[in-house]
Amino acid sequence: MSDFNLFAGTEGYIASSELRDAVNVSVSLERPLLIRGEPGTGKTLLAKAIAEALQMPFISWHVKSTTKAQEGLYVYDTVQRLNDSRFGDGDVSNIEHYIKLGPLGTSFEAPERVVLLIDEIDKADMEFPNDLLHELDEMSFYIRETDRTVTAKQRPVVVITSNAEKELPDAFLRRCIFHYIDFPDEALMRQIVDVHFPKIQDELLSQILMKFYWVREQPEVRKKPSTSELIDWIGALKRAGMDAAALQGAFPFLGVLLKKEADLQGIQKKVS
Repeated sequence: MSDFNLFAGTEGYIASSELRDAVNVSVSLERPLLIRGEPGTGKTLLAKAIAEALQMPFISWHVKSTTKAQEGLYVYDTVQRLNDSRFGDGDVSNIEHYIKLGPLGTSFEAPERVVLLIDEIDKADMEFPNDLLHELDEMSFYIRETDRTVTAKQRPVVVITSNAEKELPDAFLRRCIFHYIDFPDEALMRQIVDVHFPKIQDELLSQILMKFYWVREQPEVRKKPSTSELIDWIGALKRAGMDAAALQGAFPFLGVLLKKEADLQGIQKKVS
């Protein structure tokens, strides 16, 4: 990749210059990009935006607490093979027919370079990242049942998100390009809002952002409202026909911004 300036965001995803740099370093060095940030800062959407901007296919692997690294490579469907042997459907001697590639395996076998999202890697157990080290390094894995090695035709663009629920192993971190997505400041937030509400009045938006950031600054608020909740709140205000004058002395639809009872009650006491 000789061209360093590959990713510059999209019409629907506004990225800071620091985030754009991190993406482009990851793509150019062919290293996984590890993204952290508070909920609602666009970690998961980033991978889709990269795929859109670079015109690459998108593959997603959503990690759960029960997810094992092996599932990302392939699974051997022994149950289907057993059923076929019992009921006479399919050629049970062809084991390859019962090998199902997972998201990582599919990205290796893709004929063109793809963007692979490994979403919320810290939800799995501590061994999960370590179990992927070899495959992410070598870009290949061995299928024991068919004595076949799958090697990536092109190294995928790997985006890994984490909510910092668990610490990731140092050996895994060394292999990644890391970026923490800061919560957008008001200038960047105006750009983000403009994507969703291009015709919003500036005076109304100023009132909205003043109240929104005020709520986030209150120390007693445990779950601070995110960008996605701001967008929902603006949508609710516009549907209700609120203008800047009406909003100035009111704080309607707080339940759209705040999702914990204690947070909601605390802010309602302050604004009542």
